[in-house]
Amino acid sequence: MTETVDRIKLEAGWKEALRDEFDKPYMKALGEFLRAEKAAGKVIFPPGPLIFNALNSTPLDEVKVVIIGQDPYHGPGQAHGLCFSVQPGVPIPPSLLNIYKELKRDLNIDMPDHGHLQSWAEQGVLLLNTSLTVEQARAGSHANQGWQPFTDRVIEVVSAHQPNLVFLLWGSHAQSKQRLIDSTKHLVLRSAHPSPLSAYRGFLGNGHFSRCNKFLEQHGLAPIDWSVPPL
Repeated sequence: MTETVDRIKLEAGWKEALRDEFDKPYMKALGEFLRAEKAAGKVIFPPGPLIFNALNSTPLDEVKVVIIGQDPYHGPGQAHGLCFSVQPGVPIPPSLLNIYKELKRDLNIDMPDHGHLQSWAEQGVLLLNTSLTVEQARAGSHANQGWQPFTDRVIEVVSAHQPNLVFLLWGSHAQSKQRLIDSTKHLVLRSAHPSPLSAYRGFLGNGHFSRCNKFLEQHGLAPIDWSVPPL
Protein backbone atom coordinates (compact mmCIF):
# COMPACT_ATOMS: atom_id res chain seq x y z
CA MET A 1 0.00 0.00 0.00
CA THR A 2 1.36 3.36 -0.99
CA GLU A 3 2.54 6.13 1.28
CA THR A 4 -0.17 8.38 -0.13
CA VAL A 5 -2.96 6.04 0.93
CA ASP A 6 -1.34 5.43 4.30
CA ARG A 7 -1.54 9.15 5.05
CA ILE A 8 -5.26 9.33 4.23
CA LYS A 9 -7.80 8.43 6.90
CA LEU A 10 -10.04 6.04 5.00
CA GLU A 11 -12.22 3.14 6.14
CA ALA A 12 -10.33 -0.13 5.65
CA GLY A 13 -12.64 -1.68 3.06
CA TRP A 14 -12.67 1.42 0.89
CA LYS A 15 -8.93 1.90 1.33
CA GLU A 16 -8.22 -1.59 0.05
CA ALA A 17 -10.63 -1.26 -2.87
CA LEU A 18 -9.43 2.21 -3.94
CA ARG A 19 -5.72 2.09 -3.09
CA ASP A 20 -4.58 1.92 -6.73
CA GLU A 21 -6.49 5.13 -7.52
CA PHE A 22 -4.28 7.23 -5.26
CA ASP A 23 -1.20 6.39 -7.34
CA LYS A 24 -2.76 7.54 -10.60
CA PRO A 25 -1.61 10.83 -12.15
CA TYR A 26 -5.04 12.46 -11.90
CA MET A 27 -5.16 11.97 -8.12
CA LYS A 28 -1.63 13.27 -7.66
CA ALA A 29 -2.59 16.33 -9.73
CA LEU A 30 -5.74 16.80 -7.65
CA GLY A 31 -3.72 16.73 -4.43
CA GLU A 32 -1.32 19.32 -5.82
CA PHE A 33 -4.23 21.51 -6.92
CA LEU A 34 -5.84 21.43 -3.47
CA ARG A 35 -2.56 22.23 -1.72
CA ALA A 36 -1.95 25.16 -4.08
CA GLU A 37 -5.46 26.54 -3.59
CA LYS A 38 -5.08 26.45 0.19
CA ALA A 39 -1.62 28.02 -0.04
CA ALA A 40 -3.19 30.84 -2.06
CA GLY A 41 -5.56 31.53 0.81
CA LYS A 42 -8.69 30.09 -0.75
CA VAL A 43 -11.31 28.58 1.54
CA ILE A 44 -12.15 24.98 0.61
CA PHE A 45 -15.17 23.02 1.80
CA PRO A 46 -15.64 20.65 3.50
CA PRO A 47 -12.80 20.80 6.06
CA GLY A 48 -9.95 18.42 5.22
CA PRO A 49 -10.82 15.69 7.75
CA LEU A 50 -14.36 15.49 6.29
CA ILE A 51 -13.50 15.22 2.58
CA PHE A 52 -13.92 11.42 2.67
CA ASN A 53 -16.69 11.47 5.28
CA ALA A 54 -19.15 9.60 3.03
CA LEU A 55 -16.76 6.64 2.73
CA ASN A 56 -15.74 6.73 6.38
CA SER A 57 -19.34 6.93 7.62
CA THR A 58 -20.56 4.06 5.42
CA PRO A 59 -18.07 1.17 5.21
CA LEU A 60 -17.94 -0.61 1.86
CA ASP A 61 -19.25 -3.89 3.30
CA GLU A 62 -22.25 -2.10 4.84
CA VAL A 63 -23.55 -0.11 1.86
CA LYS A 64 -27.20 -0.82 1.03
CA VAL A 65 -28.31 2.38 -0.71
CA VAL A 66 -26.40 4.93 -2.80
CA ILE A 67 -27.60 8.53 -3.24
CA ILE A 68 -25.51 10.52 -5.72
CA GLY A 69 -25.16 14.28 -5.34
CA GLN A 70 -22.99 16.71 -7.25
CA ASP A 71 -21.06 19.35 -5.29
CA PRO A 72 -20.51 19.99 -1.60
CA TYR A 73 -22.39 23.02 -0.30
CA HIS A 74 -20.21 26.10 -0.76
CA GLY A 75 -21.39 28.25 2.16
CA PRO A 76 -19.59 28.51 5.52
CA GLY A 77 -20.39 25.72 7.98
CA GLN A 78 -22.62 23.73 5.64
CA ALA A 79 -20.66 20.90 4.00
CA HIS A 80 -19.43 17.91 5.98
CA GLY A 81 -18.84 15.34 3.26
CA LEU A 82 -22.34 13.83 2.91
CA CYS A 83 -24.46 14.82 -0.09
CA PHE A 84 -27.62 16.83 0.67
CA SER A 85 -26.65 16.93 4.37
CA VAL A 86 -25.53 19.95 6.39
CA GLN A 87 -23.80 20.34 9.71
CA PRO A 88 -25.87 20.82 12.88
CA GLY A 89 -27.18 24.35 13.40
CA VAL A 90 -27.29 25.16 9.68
CA PRO A 91 -30.67 25.92 8.03
CA ILE A 92 -32.14 23.07 5.96
CA PRO A 93 -31.25 23.68 2.29
CA PRO A 94 -34.09 23.86 -0.28
CA SER A 95 -33.33 20.51 -1.97
CA LEU A 96 -33.24 18.70 1.36
CA LEU A 97 -36.51 20.37 2.34
CA ASN A 98 -38.09 18.79 -0.75
CA ILE A 99 -36.58 15.41 0.19
CA TYR A 100 -38.26 15.77 3.58
CA LYS A 101 -41.57 16.68 1.87
CA GLU A 102 -41.41 13.48 -0.17
CA LEU A 103 -40.58 11.45 2.94
CA LYS A 104 -43.69 12.88 4.59
CA ARG A 105 -45.86 12.10 1.55
CA ASP A 106 -44.33 8.65 0.92
CA LEU A 107 -43.76 7.28 4.43
CA ASN A 108 -45.56 9.83 6.64
CA ILE A 109 -42.29 10.78 8.33
CA ASP A 110 -42.60 14.08 10.16
CA MET A 111 -40.43 16.96 8.99
CA PRO A 112 -37.12 17.03 10.92
CA ASP A 113 -35.92 20.30 12.41
CA HIS A 114 -32.37 19.96 11.08
CA GLY A 115 -30.52 18.71 7.99
CA HIS A 116 -27.83 16.46 9.49
CA LEU A 117 -28.15 13.06 7.75
CA GLN A 118 -25.45 11.16 9.62
CA SER A 119 -28.03 8.63 10.82
CA TRP A 120 -28.73 7.62 7.22
CA ALA A 121 -25.02 7.15 6.49
CA GLU A 122 -24.61 4.95 9.57
CA GLN A 123 -27.41 2.66 8.35
CA GLY A 124 -25.74 1.96 5.01
CA VAL A 125 -26.82 4.92 2.86
CA LEU A 126 -23.76 6.10 0.92
CA LEU A 127 -24.30 9.85 0.49
CA LEU A 128 -21.79 10.46 -2.28
CA ASN A 129 -21.08 13.74 -4.02
CA THR A 130 -19.31 13.34 -7.35
CA SER A 131 -16.97 16.22 -6.43
CA LEU A 132 -15.67 15.97 -2.88
CA THR A 133 -14.43 19.56 -2.50
CA VAL A 134 -15.47 23.05 -3.60
CA GLU A 135 -14.17 26.59 -3.19
CA GLN A 136 -16.25 28.88 -0.99
CA ALA A 137 -19.02 30.65 -2.93
CA ARG A 138 -18.00 29.01 -6.23
CA ALA A 139 -20.32 26.14 -7.09
CA GLY A 140 -18.73 23.55 -9.36
CA SER A 141 -15.28 25.06 -8.97
CA HIS A 142 -13.53 21.69 -8.43
CA ALA A 143 -15.70 19.57 -10.72
CA ASN A 144 -13.02 19.22 -13.40
CA GLN A 145 -9.98 18.86 -11.15
CA GLY A 146 -9.98 15.05 -10.82
CA TRP A 147 -12.80 14.14 -8.50
CA GLN A 148 -15.02 12.77 -11.27
CA PRO A 149 -12.84 9.77 -12.17
CA PHE A 150 -12.31 9.04 -8.49
CA THR A 151 -15.99 9.04 -7.56
CA ASP A 152 -16.82 7.16 -10.77
CA ARG A 153 -14.50 4.47 -9.48
CA VAL A 154 -16.25 4.53 -6.09
CA ILE A 155 -19.56 3.85 -7.86
CA GLU A 156 -18.03 1.03 -9.92
CA VAL A 157 -16.47 -0.53 -6.83
CA VAL A 158 -19.62 -0.53 -4.75
CA SER A 159 -21.71 -1.82 -7.68
CA ALA A 160 -19.31 -4.74 -8.15
CA HIS A 161 -18.72 -5.43 -4.45
CA GLN A 162 -22.19 -5.38 -2.94
CA PRO A 163 -25.31 -7.35 -3.91
CA ASN A 164 -28.85 -5.95 -4.11
CA LEU A 165 -28.13 -2.25 -3.76
CA VAL A 166 -30.59 0.56 -4.38
CA PHE A 167 -29.27 3.53 -6.36
CA LEU A 168 -31.28 6.75 -6.15
CA LEU A 169 -30.43 8.87 -9.18
CA TRP A 170 -32.07 12.28 -8.89
CA GLY A 171 -31.51 14.66 -11.79
CA SER A 172 -29.50 14.41 -15.00
CA HIS A 173 -26.07 14.57 -13.35
CA ALA A 174 -26.75 11.59 -11.09
CA GLN A 175 -28.45 9.74 -13.95
CA SER A 176 -25.32 10.13 -16.09
CA LYS A 177 -23.63 7.71 -13.64
CA GLN A 178 -26.01 4.84 -14.45
CA ARG A 179 -23.43 3.54 -16.96
CA LEU A 180 -21.22 2.63 -13.96
CA ILE A 181 -23.91 0.53 -12.26
CA ASP A 182 -24.75 -3.12 -12.91
CA SER A 183 -28.52 -2.76 -13.23
CA THR A 184 -28.93 -6.54 -13.58
CA LYS A 185 -28.20 -6.97 -9.85
CA HIS A 186 -29.26 -3.64 -8.35
CA LEU A 187 -32.42 -1.54 -8.25
CA VAL A 188 -31.89 1.80 -10.00
CA LEU A 189 -34.54 4.47 -9.33
CA ARG A 190 -34.50 7.68 -11.38
CA SER A 191 -36.43 10.92 -11.07
CA ALA A 192 -36.09 14.68 -11.31
CA HIS A 193 -33.76 16.41 -8.85
CA PRO A 194 -35.23 17.63 -5.53
CA SER A 195 -34.10 21.19 -6.28
CA PRO A 196 -36.95 23.73 -6.15
CA LEU A 197 -36.30 24.27 -9.88
CA SER A 198 -37.21 20.68 -10.75
CA ALA A 199 -38.83 18.89 -7.79
CA TYR A 200 -42.34 19.38 -9.18
CA ARG A 201 -41.33 17.68 -12.44
CA GLY A 202 -41.28 14.24 -10.87
CA PHE A 203 -39.27 14.19 -7.66
CA LEU A 204 -42.24 14.91 -5.43
CA GLY A 205 -44.40 11.82 -5.69
CA ASN A 206 -41.65 9.45 -6.89
CA GLY A 207 -42.12 7.04 -3.97
CA HIS A 208 -38.42 6.19 -3.95
CA PHE A 209 -38.11 5.73 -0.21
CA SER A 210 -40.87 3.14 0.12
CA ARG A 211 -39.75 1.39 -3.07
CA CYS A 212 -36.19 1.27 -1.72
CA ASN A 213 -37.26 -0.30 1.56
CA LYS A 214 -39.53 -2.82 -0.17
CA PHE A 215 -36.60 -3.97 -2.35
CA LEU A 216 -34.28 -4.29 0.66
CA GLU A 217 -36.84 -6.34 2.58
CA GLN A 218 -37.46 -8.58 -0.45
CA HIS A 219 -33.74 -9.41 -0.37
CA GLY A 220 -33.60 -10.12 3.36
CA LEU A 221 -32.09 -6.78 4.35
CA ALA A 222 -33.27 -4.43 7.07
CA PRO A 223 -35.08 -1.38 5.67
CA ILE A 224 -33.66 2.09 6.20
CA ASP A 225 -35.18 4.17 8.98
CA TRP A 226 -35.52 7.38 6.98
CA SER A 227 -36.63 9.42 9.99
CA VAL A 228 -33.98 11.91 11.11
CA PRO A 229 -33.57 11.79 14.91
CA PRO A 230 -33.33 15.02 16.91
CA LEU A 231 -29.82 16.20 17.64
